[in-house]
Amino acid sequence: MKYSTSPPISRCNSPVPIETGSNLPMPVTYRQDCMGAATKCYKYLRKLLKFEQMDFEFALWQMIFLFISPQKVYRNFQSRKQTKSQFARDDPAFLVLLMCCLCISSIGFTIVLGLGFLQFVKLLFYMIFIDYLVAGLIVATVFWIITNRYLRIDKTQDVEWGYAFDIHLNAFFPPLVILHIVQLFFYNGLINYDTFSSRFVGNTIWLIAVSYYIYITFLGYTSMEILHKTHIILSTLPIILLIYIMTLCAGINISYLVMEFYHYRVV
Repeated sequence: MKYSTSPPISRCNSPVPIETGSNLPMPVTYRQDCMGAATKCYKYLRKLLKFEQMDFEFALWQMIFLFISPQKVYRNFQSRKQTKSQFARDDPAFLVLLMCCLCISSIGFTIVLGLGFLQFVKLLFYMIFIDYLVAGLIVATVFWIITNRYLRIDKTQDVEWGYAFDIHLNAFFPPLVILHIVQLFFYNGLINYDTFSSRFVGNTIWLIAVSYYIYITFLGYTSMEILHKTHIILSTLPIILLIYIMTLCAGINISYLVMEFYHYRVV
């Protein structure tokens, strides 16, 4: 009696659809993608408690290159897709380092605005949970829906929500450093005045930060071959430039207004 020596077909990636003769969903073992989004999310969140498994050195490398050459960062995402079948990060080290940067910036805001300890705690809460996590979840979800519904040319694949969130984190980091760290050194001495030069410096800093965010977001979605017309993201730059000119002409200091907003919501 002869036995087949060919390897068994994996149930996770079976090339032939299996007829079950039932309207019920197929068992997990018969699904095309056994490692679904929920499983990936669970594994990602579980790693948040295991600092020894995080590659902080590589995450720091990514942060540096997001300033000087963000294209190299997205080449790494493409390599991950080839080796691990997913664009999204599977290491939360970048997320943790961003939170550390927010803690540092909160200390800077506390000093510049002259806040107390309880106000610092409130500010830190707002920055991490509202400005960072909640806003990030909303922005990533909006881009995820738009790209999958309107920009996708390969209907057999889709944009991972985790990758959309990673793009937001990448694009968020340079503005975070520019607005929450660098700007603080010049705020009281140069920006916090009702003069044209103060408005020019403050609004220009915001223009640079927002432009960074848009450009890095554009690079993130352009790196996906299943998407087209991603240049639409860059079409927002002329609008941002127009708003910048209008605020200068109208005598609006964006940096001052934002700092006052932060001060107002914690006092």
